[in-house]
Amino acid sequence: MNNILPINYPENTRIHVALHVNNLQRSIDFYRILLGREPTKVREGYAKFELENPSLNLALNENSNLKPATEGLSHFGIEVELTETVLEATKKFEKSGLQVHSQEEVTCCYAVQDKVWVNDPDGNSWEIFVVTQKNAAVCCGEQTEESLTACC
Repeated sequence: MNNILPINYPENTRIHVALHVNNLQRSIDFYRILLGREPTKVREGYAKFELENPSLNLALNENSNLKPATEGLSHFGIEVELTETVLEATKKFEKSGLQVHSQEEVTCCYAVQDKVWVNDPDGNSWEIFVVTQKNAAVCCGEQTEESLTACC
């Protein structure tokens, strides 16, 4: 693994994430709130959100036989530059009726962060977070099984 060659992605590159969802309309409603945008494409059993900032192509594929979130998936997140953005997202989520879990100055992944968590209709966890201190001595505070699962 010592032969890692960098890939020079062009500036217009974006991350693509495809999620299976139980109920497309409920998921569209959630992601409208999370992303603050309308989907760019909606078809039977399918919706797509294309964002410039953050650069993301999110596809939702309806699958009514979907089981709860897979064991291998931890969570998704959007890193922002200011704590004020996290607070703004928190207010928006609460006003929209989403259940939120806020954390301030939490040590996570060897950094100190402010964050807010919400879950999509299929149980996928999303965090909006800001790093307030880039280097911390521990990964997740006291490193309980729960903190390692939720963070690292």
